[in-house]
Amino acid sequence: MDAMTTPPRVLTIAGSDSGGGAGIQADLKTMLALGVHGMSVIAAVTAQNSLGVQGYWELPPEAVRAQLDSVLGDIGAQAIKTGMLASPALVETVAEVLAGVTVPVVVDPVGVSKHGDSLLRPEAVETVRRALLSTATVVTPNLWEVEQLTDVKVEDEADLPRAAEAVLALGPKWALIKGGHLPGEPVDLLTDGSAEHRFTAERLDNRHTHGTGCTLASAIASYLALGEDVPGAVRLAKEYVTGAIAHGFPLGAGIGPVDHGWRLRRDA
Repeated sequence: MDAMTTPPRVLTIAGSDSGGGAGIQADLKTMLALGVHGMSVIAAVTAQNSLGVQGYWELPPEAVRAQLDSVLGDIGAQAIKTGMLASPALVETVAEVLAGVTVPVVVDPVGVSKHGDSLLRPEAVETVRRALLSTATVVTPNLWEVEQLTDVKVEDEADLPRAAEAVLALGPKWALIKGGHLPGEPVDLLTDGSAEHRFTAERLDNRHTHGTGCTLASAIASYLALGEDVPGAVRLAKEYVTGAIAHGFPLGAGIGPVDHGWRLRRDA
């Protein structure tokens, strides 16, 4: 790429993590690491560190809508990723805009933080089901989010197809059911209802995994913007995230982040 070539653009719509490990900060670091230009619409601001989320404040819907209009009306994007949207009004605002875009959309239906702190108001879950998931090219729920959205409880790998079917019924084109919290070897299931892909990775002995979900969804969006199809984007994103987890580092007194820059440091 020469100095005058604009890289593919990816927009994240999510919350800010003051500790830098998840949210908007993780998204932008991932995008930079993977060679795309990251842009952000901030939906909420968290007070957050390695010990947990001490509080969060939603932005007004008109502020979120104005950010969306500013970026999409002038710069545009080759892919869009959503994360923490917090409230019914913000979910509605974002879903309304995403219903009118033609680029791939990756929805990470963030419900709780790594520490178990709620990042989505209970009354917003139904809005995510009804309005947001149908705009998604790919939705990336973990097992807790699957249960929150569909009431399907996944207890082993055999439950993954049933979970995916329930998520696909809510309207996304593809569902990536993340099985990292299952016993045994972690398995993720990606399906559009006909094609089925399973991704395995070794379970790494590293507790510093803050930001894993944000990072994976942002990596998928980045690879989609770079021209990969959905299975290819998920495969490459999984490789990137597995390395980031392997290189996760301690920070503060609690759970540290994955290392978004692990390839840059490895190749330096």
